[in-house]
Amino acid sequence: MNNKTAAAQKHPVVSPPQWRDARIALLAKEKELRHQMDEIARLRRELPWELVEKKYVFSTDQGPKTFAELFDGNSQLIVYHFMLAPDWVEGCKSCSFLADHFDGAITHLTQRDIAFTAISRAPFEKIDAFKKRMGWNFRWVSSNGSDFNFDYHVSFTPQQLESGDVIYNYQPERLKSIEWPGVSVFYKNDSGDVFHTYSTFARGLDILLGAYNFIDMTPKGRDEAGFKYPMEWVRHHDRYPAA
Repeated sequence: MNNKTAAAQKHPVVSPPQWRDARIALLAKEKELRHQMDEIARLRRELPWELVEKKYVFSTDQGPKTFAELFDGNSQLIVYHFMLAPDWVEGCKSCSFLADHFDGAITHLTQRDIAFTAISRAPFEKIDAFKKRMGWNFRWVSSNGSDFNFDYHVSFTPQQLESGDVIYNYQPERLKSIEWPGVSVFYKNDSGDVFHTYSTFARGLDILLGAYNFIDMTPKGRDEAGFKYPMEWVRHHDRYPAA
């Protein structure tokens, strides 16, 4: 008998009325959390904005595009900062885990005046090849040659890492990788001015992981305690062993 089986056998088993009482008690906590999340969303919408003053240009499947053109006629844009450096062979497996959730959402986002794109520093040709390998359809553009990733604190030079002069997730960090994940949100007004309204990093990205939300409902949960780091188990979806 392994430890997981032993732990399951020790789990409390109660009568249906007792189970219902326990579930109702947890439901009160779940509702409290939902209300807190609604309040956080309200406060997020009330954050001040900052003007995007640099004129970024991105490489796309339709040629060079300005930042404003990525909005595709919408007033809002969500950017996923995908970890794929210019000299990397493939995209980050954890970013790929998140990216597996994107395509299904985009149809709905466009109904709410929201455009979506992933952005990486790798050349567009490398991005496009990896995207085709993974079977994704969402837009993914290259910021190669611009300061975009550095300005939004998801890419760092080797010199910055060596010096320790790195701010990630709004605090000083001792990082090893030159690339890190994040989400940034932007608004474009009728005059064409673009504003940065929000960014989140690290565990702030959990909300994008529908698979984790399913997993969190199961008895074993994420079951990651025995790993060196969360998501160690994750693979590119074409590299999981056959069932």
